[in-house]
Amino acid sequence: MIDKVLIANRGEIALRIQRACRELGIKTVAVHSEADAEAKYVRLADESVCIGPASSTLSYLNIPAVISAAEVTDSTAIHPGYGFLSENADFAERVQNSGFIFIGPRPETIRLMGDKVCAKDAMKASGVPCVPGSDGALPDDDDEIMRIAKQTGYPVILKAAGGGGGRGMRVVHTEAALLNAVSMTRQEAQSFFGNPMIYMEKFLQHPRHIEIQVLADEHGNAIYLGERDCSMQRRHQKVLEEAPAPGLDPKLRDKIGERCAEACRKIGYRGAGTFEFLYEDGEFFFIEMNTRVQVEHPVTELITGVDIVQEQLRIAAGEKLRYKQKEIHFRGHAIECRVNAEDPYTFVPSPGRITQYHVPGGPGIRVDSHVYHNYFVPPHYDSMIGKLIAYGDTREQAIARMRTALSEMVVDGVKTNLPLHRDLMHDAAFLQGGFSIHYLEQMLADRKKA
Repeated sequence: MIDKVLIANRGEIALRIQRACRELGIKTVAVHSEADAEAKYVRLADESVCIGPASSTLSYLNIPAVISAAEVTDSTAIHPGYGFLSENADFAERVQNSGFIFIGPRPETIRLMGDKVCAKDAMKASGVPCVPGSDGALPDDDDEIMRIAKQTGYPVILKAAGGGGGRGMRVVHTEAALLNAVSMTRQEAQSFFGNPMIYMEKFLQHPRHIEIQVLADEHGNAIYLGERDCSMQRRHQKVLEEAPAPGLDPKLRDKIGERCAEACRKIGYRGAGTFEFLYEDGEFFFIEMNTRVQVEHPVTELITGVDIVQEQLRIAAGEKLRYKQKEIHFRGHAIECRVNAEDPYTFVPSPGRITQYHVPGGPGIRVDSHVYHNYFVPPHYDSMIGKLIAYGDTREQAIARMRTALSEMVVDGVKTNLPLHRDLMHDAAFLQGGFSIHYLEQMLADRKKA
């Protein structure tokens, strides 16, 4: 097993990784910015290294500083968490070339799946269904672009080949607006990702966002850990996730899950990963793969009993997967609410000092958070301050437990989105399940009008 892990991240995921390491007897190194010097995970780590000022560009995204910290602490491996450098192939390569273990896929795999055009081609070759659209990047010929759009059928959506996180995307409803939209999206793609290549897909009107969790080792073994429904989102940012997806036929889940596992075997995938799909009218359409641990991994852990972060560590150490697919059983239902320091309805970030903090407990309740009473939420990073997860034998029980937990949770001193989550736990569409990715934005727009 790995001796010492440097955690190249912050916040709740840094603490989550630290806990997984401690359970396995692995020492941890916390790297941090000046703004995070008093963070809980920094104090609890075996060692800590300040790698720069508050700006993430000068600290958490500073590859030489992270590598240097690993060197001076004699770390064995580096875990990137999610966000920041987690899907940066150049970082993974630098880690390996510096003699450390990168806890994640090989650099070439990250590059393959990071390019959305190449990723779709790889998925098609593995039998994973993709959204109809352009065969690769759009050409420069305007007439050919118009032909592809007509063949795909309006509305279409333009996406940056190197994109992610909802950036570099534009929906086009008419032929008259197409070419101007292509030009603008290319400019955005170049600005955001340094790559002007874009591609076109059919814009699905009322899809759900369903993803498949996978684990794969370097010995050619791969399994899937079921699905998560992440349709409650705003501007492509997830707000609430649950597992399993309400109303999804288990046979269909198993069919698409096995295709994802087979795709992992074909591309030589290693570690934890997530295949993201749009799901509409009984069909799955691949959109991208996240080559890292996901924010919402706890709901999968609760329904399968598999510790995904620990499995990442074991796989990185060269071990074979400890599970066969037939040993993976799905029990009960889990829901995760992302708790953000922001206005619950305008989503404006609300940094500041937490003057009162109380987390709920009881059967089936899990809280993943790095904050505490008197903690100062810095303004420099993502606004998420924790995750509240409820598990039950049924979806109804999970919802009931989440309602109780939300009623008990107290975070004063900053605004949070807890009121929104409390509303959602009583929302008719959420209670029924099966709502589309556009539901929350429409709900908030209707609230604003009222």
